[in-house]
Amino acid sequence: MTEHATRPAPLPPARRRILEVDALRGFALGGILLVNALSMAGPGYGLPDTGTHLDADGIAEWLVVALVQAKFYLLFSFLFGYSFTLQMESAARVGARFAPRMSRRLLGLFVLGLLHAVFLYTGDILMTYALLGIILLAARRAAPVGARTAALWIFGVAGSVLLLVGLLGLLIDDPASEAAVAAEAGPEAARLIAAYRGGFTDIVAENISFWPEYLAGILLMGGFVVAAFLTGLAAGKRQWITHTTPARLRRMCVTGLCVGLPGGVLLAAGIVGPLPPRWEMLALAVGTVTAPALTAAYASALLLWLRTPRGARAAAALAPAGRMALTNYLAQSLVMALVFTGYGFGLYGRMGAAAVLCGALVLYAAQLALSARLMRRHRLGPVEWLLRAVTVAGRP
Repeated sequence: MTEHATRPAPLPPARRRILEVDALRGFALGGILLVNALSMAGPGYGLPDTGTHLDADGIAEWLVVALVQAKFYLLFSFLFGYSFTLQMESAARVGARFAPRMSRRLLGLFVLGLLHAVFLYTGDILMTYALLGIILLAARRAAPVGARTAALWIFGVAGSVLLLVGLLGLLIDDPASEAAVAAEAGPEAARLIAAYRGGFTDIVAENISFWPEYLAGILLMGGFVVAAFLTGLAAGKRQWITHTTPARLRRMCVTGLCVGLPGGVLLAAGIVGPLPPRWEMLALAVGTVTAPALTAAYASALLLWLRTPRGARAAAALAPAGRMALTNYLAQSLVMALVFTGYGFGLYGRMGAAAVLCGALVLYAAQLALSARLMRRHRLGPVEWLLRAVTVAGRP
């Protein structure tokens, strides 16, 4: 047998990474950090006194709720669905069966999310992605039109249910129940402060006690995540990010701002103020339903900017962080746990929102710099390497 006959056939060349996808993912990391930082900083988003909203802390919280909350996790969800098509291409390129590979990947995500939720942050999204990703796996052969149509139906049903719940909450408002909730807020905040400034067992026990609310959140908001998954799947099959026209991106940006900004303003007015507490559920519903519009506006505006010379430099700064987004996401929670809980400095409930957000921006800048340095030397981040090993059932 000749040497040529025994030599294995070369694999097809790997598709280059899509810079815009990595840059969008790196951009989404910043928004997720801002929301998570306020959530981990203390009860009531870390504000020592929520009685007024005219100070720097109140304004900072109001802006984050209006412009950031519920927008960036949807962008992350869209990119999860978009990257699903890239994973399918990767499996096909090496002749591997996709379903077993992705099943292992989802299981790995679930385990990472479980550890994250137990030890670091109750607002974990990895378990949600792993559980709802099963739907994405089942829909992997759907045509782009079918996936997009299914996404619209799921979004419509989930949005209608949420709006109905919010409207009923406003119409059947009970002043006595509002007073009871207000009376319990102080003791509940004190309990959370004691737990998160406590020791290891106190923190873990408090994180675990949040799980019923976490599961309820998946049931209530999971439809929006699945809709974003399927939209990303349809877009990925059409390679939308790299092939869409500037004119369409501009239309998406304008339309998204016109629809999403009023919804974000109502969301902040209902959660932070000045609307009374009985508006909170309806404001949350409207803000959630209109959030995808603002998400689309952010994504389209960034894609337009990335095609300019200055935007290309921004993409070069954002993309490395997006390439190791999983590592950065978990690292954000680890740093914040060391800052705010009894694991480290125990500053839970001691810092205002403005200071928390400034610290989060410093952390994000540090992650951008460190990611750029690591990605110059390595192909994968450390947690990405681990998840890749689980996915391919071997050494990457």
